[in-house]
Amino acid sequence: MIEKLVKLYGEEATDVHKAVIDLMQRFSKPKSKKRVGITEKDSILITYGDSLQEKGQKPLKTLKKFLEEDVKDAIQGVHILPFYPYSSDDGFSVISYKEVDPRLGNWEDIKAISLNHDLMMDGVINHISKESDCFSRYLKGDQAFENFFIECDPKADYSKVVRPRALPLLTAFQVKGETKYIWTTFSDDQIDLNYQNPQVFLYIIEVLIGYVEKGARFIRLDAIGFAWKELGTFCIHHEKTHVLVQLIREILVHINPEVVIVTETNVPHHENISYFGDGHNEAHMVYQFPLPPLTLHTLIAGDSRKITAWAKSLERLSDETTFFNFLASHDGIGVRPVEQLLSTKEIETLVKKVELNGGRISYKDNGDGTLSPYELNINYMDALGVYEVDEETLIKKFMAAMGILYTFIGVPGIYIHSLLGSGNDEKGVDQSGINRRINREKLDYSQCKKEIQRDGRRKQVFEKNLELLRIRKKEKSFHPHGFQEVMEEDSRLLIIRRWDPKKTESILALINVSNEKVAYKAKGFDLIHKTTISDIISLDPYDMAWIKE
Repeated sequence: MIEKLVKLYGEEATDVHKAVIDLMQRFSKPKSKKRVGITEKDSILITYGDSLQEKGQKPLKTLKKFLEEDVKDAIQGVHILPFYPYSSDDGFSVISYKEVDPRLGNWEDIKAISLNHDLMMDGVINHISKESDCFSRYLKGDQAFENFFIECDPKADYSKVVRPRALPLLTAFQVKGETKYIWTTFSDDQIDLNYQNPQVFLYIIEVLIGYVEKGARFIRLDAIGFAWKELGTFCIHHEKTHVLVQLIREILVHINPEVVIVTETNVPHHENISYFGDGHNEAHMVYQFPLPPLTLHTLIAGDSRKITAWAKSLERLSDETTFFNFLASHDGIGVRPVEQLLSTKEIETLVKKVELNGGRISYKDNGDGTLSPYELNINYMDALGVYEVDEETLIKKFMAAMGILYTFIGVPGIYIHSLLGSGNDEKGVDQSGINRRINREKLDYSQCKKEIQRDGRRKQVFEKNLELLRIRKKEKSFHPHGFQEVMEEDSRLLIIRRWDPKKTESILALINVSNEKVAYKAKGFDLIHKTTISDIISLDPYDMAWIKE
């Protein structure tokens, strides 16, 4: 740890190390559940704390009820998106890291959920709200917070800085009557923390240790790629950012060996997987950002060649690393991760399809006066053709997409609106002016419960998802540290063979991504249709099979 701290803080490293040890000793170690690492049994529901609401009840209690009464044993984990008091960005501008938003519930509610489900908590540690106590005290000239944030010269050259949004990088604030320009990567309400100050590092380490103590098994490091800034560099993926992630892992795993570090970096694939480090020293899991746009392209084109070529390039780095797979999330479908995987024309097709089906497009500033698509804002099911195909076909296409998610090596993350078969919330966009609200609808739990119990889109999607998840968690071949082989035989099919880590069991996954009926030569027991295949299997449009060989 000292060697890593020296890379960040030089002569101050010894004092920082002593302070870290003191923090680690102050916190009690959580009671171990004696896990053996992540396995095929792991899957994670992604949800806001108030995605489901019931009159007269705090939303976190409603979420617990939904998990225990409706989801039951199908999903092991839950990622509750930032549940702290916040001022903007639907939770990602945190006012206080150490509190639960009282509108959602309290720490007891979080603990109650953690007793039966593995919790993923967000470390929103690149920035903090301008309404936070830290920033308020900085503005008042409190010396303890003098270097907590990054003061900038507006005349300096910031042209190399990678920008995720088409907004000003610097924001002017009055500090004791003097105008200061402060680094704000994401918005003027999200003030970047200055990790060159070791007190910032210690403050954040204390926060993250507290999350582990309060029951977090997974720690998601939000927008971590931007953490370390140094003028004259791209200010993304800085080598000291990687050292920061290494230190976070080392400290938190020492507190609890069952902790899993997850990095969220919405960037091209080769940059994203750099957060695996050497396979043993950085993230345990990285978000699989190319999967959502590639899956969307595959089902729109009815052609598996692009996703197959990409999947064949994936390498198994170590038995400690794997991917956090997802299709939909609280954000949109990122375009940057497929800049080198899809052609300009193919990306333009995705943009047109999203607009045709009621979605919105968010753009990024290229630094040369031009803009390019950054994110497709749309409900994932609707993106597959809500205004182009009948509902029965739309559901089949969507479940083919979910089948791809559940088949790929890694741990699947299932967004609550994908689990429940929701559609675009265009009213939410119109009322807020925020594109991402299109897939962040708040649902009435009582009404939702009725809809998942009676015939209709919600019931079909919900039950089909749970069925696939229950099959998946029983099969060692779907172990996230196992093996996979992707085959190129018929562009209408995505063909993946999965093995367990010891290669003693295998499953052949066949997913028809086309609107044609396709036959394939195979032998074994189809776990989905519960039939024995002796020679040829015939797959209807958008159908799938998991054949245990």
